[in-house]
Amino acid sequence: MSTAHPDAVAAESAGLSAKQARILRYLRENASDRTYFKSRLIANDLDLSAKEVGANMSAVVDAATDIDVEKWGYSSGTTWMVTT
Repeated sequence: MSTAHPDAVAAESAGLSAKQARILRYLRENASDRTYFKSRLIANDLDLSAKEVGANMSAVVDAATDIDVEKWGYSSGTTWMVTT
């Protein structure tokens, strides 16, 4: 019997790294409260750099099947629009 966290198993099967899985989980958990997410604010909440978030978002966008993630704009940092 596996003791792996369900998110980790789902991320592994989707081909996501641990960092990418954390970002995706963060977006899923917060999409009902917010629509727009700045990379630097995601980074602050996950103890990552904004550059790390941006570098991993393309894999997150491809793996997200239950939410839509779209690069929305760039004004003092990249903004992502997330809808359910």
